[in-house]
Amino acid sequence: MTPTVLYSPEPAKGWLPWGALAPVLCILIVALPSIAAWKIELQLGLVDGQGEPLGFAGLCTLLLFDFSLIGAVLFAWVGFVERRSLATIGLLGERPWRTFFAGLGLGLATSTLVVTAIGLAGGYAVGEVLPAWASAPALLRMTALAAGFAVQSSVEEILFRGWLMSAIARRLNVVLAVVLTSTVFMLLHYSPHQAWDIMLGTFLFSVFACAWALTTGNIWGVMGWHIGWNWLIAVGFELPITGFDAHLPALIAKLTPVGPDALTGGAQGPEGSYLCALFFAAASALLIRRTARDWARSRERAS
Repeated sequence: MTPTVLYSPEPAKGWLPWGALAPVLCILIVALPSIAAWKIELQLGLVDGQGEPLGFAGLCTLLLFDFSLIGAVLFAWVGFVERRSLATIGLLGERPWRTFFAGLGLGLATSTLVVTAIGLAGGYAVGEVLPAWASAPALLRMTALAAGFAVQSSVEEILFRGWLMSAIARRLNVVLAVVLTSTVFMLLHYSPHQAWDIMLGTFLFSVFACAWALTTGNIWGVMGWHIGWNWLIAVGFELPITGFDAHLPALIAKLTPVGPDALTGGAQGPEGSYLCALFFAAASALLIRRTARDWARSRERAS
């Protein structure tokens, strides 16, 4: 495969990093602001020595403050170093907000689907239904988490599926762009002693998101999906999301894991389940097939 311009053909007016260098830059764009934020949050008692958020305030600070810093560094890099438009990193298309909210709805639906599948397979015991609705403070905290996940998920999609994947594809090719983007995404979500199947699930999560962005030609939809997915898993069932616990009563129903970790995801939450990995693998295959077909038709029309 040859170098491919994703999203918008507008050229970069500044310096575009070499394909092999882009993943390293991505890690630095995440690491440097995160270290600066960690030092501040450690002094305020919002994180522990390993950078793990302490309580609800720590989690909200991580989602809002840390990722806002990462986003600011990314936009500064794109705007002042590469000097390319936001359209070239996937923020383009007609009716972007309609696409975004459609993705958000799909995020809510698919997260519910995966959790339901795990439950039907014997992974969860159902407890109290709608407990959060009896607590106004809990609902307010869920609203705060919605804002937090909106920032966190949007920045991740712009960084990985928007900037990194497009930068690598311009220098190398689309296949390497998806593989390298998903590998960096997996490594940046890694925590010590994490099992290989959890890492595989994280990799497949990114492959699915990459395939979605390639299919639609923008990142608005997958951005909305990511927000809906993260938020509902975090608040809907009293389950962890990517290893983080919101410590809130369930918005829908309290689910207690009773099955093996391979089924429930254990401390990782539903994203660590093999059923979730199968969902991402199957959905990715369908999207990749559709994208390959659409691109082949485009080449035929152009020839």
